[in-house]
Amino acid sequence: MRQSQTLLPTLKETPAGADIKSHQLLLRAGFIRQTASGVYSFLPLGKKVLTKVEAIVREEMENAGAVEMLMPALQPSELWKETNRWDNFGPELMRLHDRHHREFALGATHEEVITDLIRSEINSYKKLPLTLYQIQTKFRDEKRPRFGLLRGREFVMKDAYSFHTNDESLDEVYDRLFTAYSNIFKRCGLNFRAVIADSGAMGGKDTHEFMVLSEVGEDTIAYSDSSDYAANIEMAPVIDRYEDTKQTEIDELALVSTPNQKTMVEVASFLNRPLDQGIKSLLFKIDEEFVLVLTRGDHDVNDIKLKHIYQAVEVELATEEEAKNLLGASVGSLGPVNVKNVEVIADYSVKSIVDGYCGANEDDKHYINVQPERDLVISKYEDIRFIKEGDLSPDGNGIIKFAKGIEVGHVFKLGKVYTEKMGANYLDEFGKSQVMTMGCYGIGVSRTLAAIVEQYNDENGITWPSAVAPYQIHMLTMQSNKEEQVELAEQIYTTLKENQIDVLYDDRKERPGVKFADSDLIGIPVRLTIGKKANEGIIECKIRATGEQFDIHISELLGRLQEVL
Repeated sequence: MRQSQTLLPTLKETPAGADIKSHQLLLRAGFIRQTASGVYSFLPLGKKVLTKVEAIVREEMENAGAVEMLMPALQPSELWKETNRWDNFGPELMRLHDRHHREFALGATHEEVITDLIRSEINSYKKLPLTLYQIQTKFRDEKRPRFGLLRGREFVMKDAYSFHTNDESLDEVYDRLFTAYSNIFKRCGLNFRAVIADSGAMGGKDTHEFMVLSEVGEDTIAYSDSSDYAANIEMAPVIDRYEDTKQTEIDELALVSTPNQKTMVEVASFLNRPLDQGIKSLLFKIDEEFVLVLTRGDHDVNDIKLKHIYQAVEVELATEEEAKNLLGASVGSLGPVNVKNVEVIADYSVKSIVDGYCGANEDDKHYINVQPERDLVISKYEDIRFIKEGDLSPDGNGIIKFAKGIEVGHVFKLGKVYTEKMGANYLDEFGKSQVMTMGCYGIGVSRTLAAIVEQYNDENGITWPSAVAPYQIHMLTMQSNKEEQVELAEQIYTTLKENQIDVLYDDRKERPGVKFADSDLIGIPVRLTIGKKANEGIIECKIRATGEQFDIHISELLGRLQEVL
């Protein structure tokens, strides 16, 4: 492609509001442009990269036995109401009405649509298992779109769905697609980890996220320093169970004044007590039922674990008004002593606290000398806290460390969550009707593009890995008015195209400094510069990622480029 004939608007300055490298560089290098908040156009270079990522996805999905199709982005509300997700999915679902006042949603995901299709078309065990996928634009009304392509309201996604007669078949396809995903992200050149995850609004169980390691990631990965264990921090179990501590001299429970001390840190400092002796009391509303949840003062409640313990749809903190109405105190003074009108549950760590302190359900008052087994009525102990760095790894090997990650893929074993609700049945070999078992597998294609840039950049611009670079070669002429340079450039351009080598030819009438700066910014793997040695048939070659430079004679060009690429 001749650069003078394409749309490639580079920018010298970083646009306002672009806070991370991928957003900054994709804008500056002319790959994307913002149309609205969280909505972007892919310019020619951006579309080239997107297409190459999609090609890798297609190859690996088809190698895994999946077949491509395309479903509508516009989905009738009736399908979502069958699974109760029309109300439960939340405000991220973009909803609209047609001229006949019928309700629709713009597709955030396609479980309902594919299940509706399969229940109409598949009726026998002989046609299962079946795995279908699509690459399509999705829509989610993010409350705060940010970070460019990493959190948008419109994005390109690959979503796949598998249907089975039993769990063994699902396990087999799940493992196959897990491997396909690993291959996809390896081929894209990414440093990633597959981690145990929460299924969230999707439902089901046994799910893994594929996380690209990056400091700008919004997810925290808990991983072992001595094994392959890795999980989203929301899902990592805590295996420390804490030994019961016996005390020979037990002080009486006492009420003390703690004026204006609201947080655990403030109360610990005021009482001159260790933070881990405190009992943190948080009032949660779990599917309209209130539960007082206790953790150690230096721990944090994991609401995802709470959700799983209660098999709840919604888990949220009670409001200040709800806390006062139920327990008689503001949030900073809540506590579990003498609480009888609400269930009290505690993390395992609370059981080992000796001479603890907690809120007294009276503003600006706390109890000291609290012995949980003596002074509290706790209905059950559970693992309900977030894992911390330094905790034992859940697999028993090593200790936990944290890393930030960008989620680029997610695989789910949905089971019968959707098929049962929507009546997706088949006839088994005995002619008996059975409910299908289902899996779901997603990759954020446009998000993967941004994640690649987060890992592949330097102070001058992007450094694309060869497999997904918009072009393999960026060819520059230093002086467009020099006949010998133009002739050699045209000769090389024709030769490269004839040999199916993707080349971007900067034929613009620009100064060499502008061309070099744009080339570094765009980040194509190999740059060929045709300059003052053109009359000798010599071209300067530069490897973008390493900065290595050397001269090549035109007679050796194809052989050397094949080595370099």
